[in-house]
Amino acid sequence: MIFEIIGMIIIAYLLGSIPTGLWIGKYIYHKDIRKLGSGNIGTTNTFRTLGFKAGVVVLVIDVLKGTLAASQPYFLGISGTVNPLLIGLFASLGHTVSIFDNFHGGKAVATSAGILLAYNPLLFVVACLIFIFVLCLTSMVSAASMVGISAIFIIALFIHAWILAIVAGILTGVVFYRHRSNIHRILSGKESMVSFGLGYYLREKKQNK
Repeated sequence: MIFEIIGMIIIAYLLGSIPTGLWIGKYIYHKDIRKLGSGNIGTTNTFRTLGFKAGVVVLVIDVLKGTLAASQPYFLGISGTVNPLLIGLFASLGHTVSIFDNFHGGKAVATSAGILLAYNPLLFVVACLIFIFVLCLTSMVSAASMVGISAIFIIALFIHAWILAIVAGILTGVVFYRHRSNIHRILSGKESMVSFGLGYYLREKKQNK
């Protein structure tokens, strides 16, 4: 069992470490996404710098990284012994400190969502709905990401799902830490916005006065 656990952890970390946005930008678009936009290799900056198609591909792959990593105990038939969340956690670790990107990486939002998809699809849908609602309200992907992961942590506490609460709590801390520059820009009113939603409408209205 111990060797199976070690193997799953290594695979989860390597899956999470795949720098999707960086590789797609480098090998398909011949651009280094780390030198464009925010410099982040995640979904949001991919949408912003490489376009919609590239952004969708990066989003799907980054989610699947977490899903596949967390699904390993199910594949091996040991999910009753080894909690998929604990294995999936290493995929998020890989995403943020990728061995393929000099131990740099993204902000772990999509990959963490993928872990939740493998563990509890219903909560994944809830998280997505919360994300979309906050995005439409604030027009800020960063705000939607932080609220979404925080909501899952709170829900886990409310329903007494302690392992989920621990993992979600850790990931909430990671996501907030990785978004610390975004938090500063939100507080100063300088955070980037998508071109839809209430926040964008109010900002445009204010600027056009």
